[in-house]
Amino acid sequence: MDTTLDAVPGAAPAQWPRRPAGIAYGGDYNPEQWPEEVWAEDVALMREAGVNLVSVGIFAWAMVEPEEGRYTFDWLDRLLDLLHAAEIAVDLGTPTAAPPSWFLHRHPHVRPVTRDGQVLGSGGRQSFCPSSPEYAAAAERVTTQLARRYATHPAVVLWHVNNEYGAPVGECYCAVSAAAFRDWLRARYRDLDALNEAWGTTFWSQRYGDWSEIDAPRTAATVVNPAQRLDFARFTSDALLDNYRRERDILHRLAPGIPVTTNFQLANCKALDYWRWATEVDVVSNDHYLQAERADNHVELAMCADLTRSVAAGRPWLLMEHSTSAVNWQARNIAKRPGEMRRNSLAHVARGADAVLFFQWRAGRRGAEKFHSAMLPHGGTGTRIWREVVDLGLDLSALRPLRGTRVSADVAIVWDWAAWWALELEWRPSVDLTYRERIEAYYGQLWRDHLTVDFVHPEGDLGAYPLVVVPSLYLTTPAAAANLRAYVDGGGSVVVSYFSGIVDADDAVYPGAYPGALRDLLGLEVEEFLPLREGERVRLSDGTVGDVWAEDVRLAGATAVATYVDGPAAGGPAITHHRFGAGHAWYVSTRAHGEDLRGVLRNAYAGVGLMPPAGIPDDVEVVRRTGPDASYTVIINHRADAATVAVTGMELLTGEPCPGSVTVPAGGVRVVASSR
Repeated sequence: MDTTLDAVPGAAPAQWPRRPAGIAYGGDYNPEQWPEEVWAEDVALMREAGVNLVSVGIFAWAMVEPEEGRYTFDWLDRLLDLLHAAEIAVDLGTPTAAPPSWFLHRHPHVRPVTRDGQVLGSGGRQSFCPSSPEYAAAAERVTTQLARRYATHPAVVLWHVNNEYGAPVGECYCAVSAAAFRDWLRARYRDLDALNEAWGTTFWSQRYGDWSEIDAPRTAATVVNPAQRLDFARFTSDALLDNYRRERDILHRLAPGIPVTTNFQLANCKALDYWRWATEVDVVSNDHYLQAERADNHVELAMCADLTRSVAAGRPWLLMEHSTSAVNWQARNIAKRPGEMRRNSLAHVARGADAVLFFQWRAGRRGAEKFHSAMLPHGGTGTRIWREVVDLGLDLSALRPLRGTRVSADVAIVWDWAAWWALELEWRPSVDLTYRERIEAYYGQLWRDHLTVDFVHPEGDLGAYPLVVVPSLYLTTPAAAANLRAYVDGGGSVVVSYFSGIVDADDAVYPGAYPGALRDLLGLEVEEFLPLREGERVRLSDGTVGDVWAEDVRLAGATAVATYVDGPAAGGPAITHHRFGAGHAWYVSTRAHGEDLRGVLRNAYAGVGLMPPAGIPDDVEVVRRTGPDASYTVIINHRADAATVAVTGMELLTGEPCPGSVTVPAGGVRVVASSR
């Protein structure tokens, strides 16, 4: 088997746009939706707000190519000239996320097909099969025309390919996709014997004797081979990546020197393996929308920002989209309260973003997104949102010294899209097992302990971190297991949650007792999984309360830190510690939350001499960005009252000294600086 398809990605060279000079500020601009006389007003208001970068043309395919082979660029010429005259830089989109009506009418078979066989209609976006040669040819043509025309336009500082690949359509199950899947499998396995072995096709008489017998894993009478489902997820990520590469390569060839990106949806888009994608973009950009109904949505925001910085290999990144207030697509589109948009924006900056962009500039009157908030609301410049937009522009101008600085993390969490795909396939031991739940539980406690987190690939370099948390690594490759063992043997410390280390890259259970690949590292064996009934709880000897899951654990070198007091594993080990080489391995065999996780993590901190910062009030986040000459500490107060944080040798970025502490008003943000 060709294992290079699963190789750990390296860091791609970053190319930051040559302009603007400070923090980029702006958003999606869709002038094609407005009469041209509105454009001059837009540009004047952009200057008033401090906007210095806008994304243009992302969904304008029908405007630039109203019929096949006929291109109309006059309107775009005038727009780019107008923006350039106002010193507003442009992130120019290739419009290939929304094929025009003429294309879909001429090629109706290009429309994507669901796993159940439903052909999706037109009128939306991403309405194409990723493996369609007709779509590929049309996308190449329009991208080529754009690159040739605007390669030297002084306004264009960044290319924006497509839009949010994998959302809302990721997998396609049409006949063309099935044929492309077979080609992908030939490249991966080289011969059918290797595929049959990897997929375990002796089960249910699935063995293949010819490549043509393999189909996409469509909905069937019962559960489809999980190894086939897992490979189809890998194929889908790669098929979409091929679409991005095709356009990127055209842009690199015809418009050299201008960086190329596409907007990710990290932490929310399950369809793409962003570790692989991040090496293919010149600069990482991400879209994030607040989960408005969550009480702790600011913690989820921080997690997503940390994940984005991590796939960017620690380099600065662009927040390509977020919202000034409510979105239009959640079940309840909750408006942001005064000051919340500023906190959200500066939290992304604190965690490594050098750009704060919104969807969108001017609120639209028509279409599916007319109730989505914007920098310029329907109510115009007399609104609170507009005033906050202008104030944020002033804030970001003052934060110009932060550009290019880096965030230093205290600990790491392992994140792997393949493990996410595999864990959430059918027929796992409990319906309550989900990938992000354990990730968010551990991240949330680290956030509350005021520790900054990097996310790491399970086969990536762990040496910079005293502690690595492994919350949800059901699929653990042999290389990942060896990587974790080497890290702990060399003096590192890991905290591993239940149902990790169970299967290999083909979703095959490791021989012997659970947890398979991590058995020797953890110094224990799990004789049997003991999933709990809905609502059932278990108590541990240290006072921890768990739910969802328990295990029948047998010690094989580890020691019990806490035991089960009741439940199906009563009397047995529940939380364990194992000295492995020069390091420590902790294991938690039940689902704990909040303060119960705090106790586990505090033990792990102590083992490596990691001290969470003292004196920071609850619900206040403190993140530091460091450059060659100075460091900048961003303090964000999510509380309903003022909070005071001790600082020494620092001054507010506005120049006022901080006499040992800084007080941040309720819902406010302060940035302090210190010379190195």
